[in-house]
Amino acid sequence: MKIALGCDHGGFELKEAVRKYLEDREISYEDFGAYSTDSVDYAPIAAKAAGCVAKGEADFGILICSTGIGISIAANKVKGIRAALCTNEFCAEMTRRHNNANVLCMGGKVVDRETGLKLVKIFLETEFEGGRHQRRIDQIAQIENETLQ
Repeated sequence: MKIALGCDHGGFELKEAVRKYLEDREISYEDFGAYSTDSVDYAPIAAKAAGCVAKGEADFGILICSTGIGISIAANKVKGIRAALCTNEFCAEMTRRHNNANVLCMGGKVVDRETGLKLVKIFLETEFEGGRHQRRIDQIAQIENETLQ
């Protein structure tokens, strides 16, 4: 398994905890930044990490900004990405089980370190159920592929 990891300055501390979590479990990752708490824009980081997932170069992405909102919006602009902002364990489980999300987004100022690491564990260990949920994922992809008229 390989993870595309990224954050802005508001998510840096939680990203560092996630990075250590992945290293401790020998899970491969690519870190797209930020590399400190110095102010950076989240959109380019989200695009690079989400692009890595969309191209199949990583299995999942984990993105963090202050709230998780901006970075999830940016990641969802990348075709093929289903980025989900999660704040609790139920959301982390269900977004994998039912939505087949491929990017977990969190807010570094919303979830504490312990909660964030629980969300990562659940997200990475939960399988997509398929079945009736696949039909819905296909509908989302159809919307994504339609051109504006």
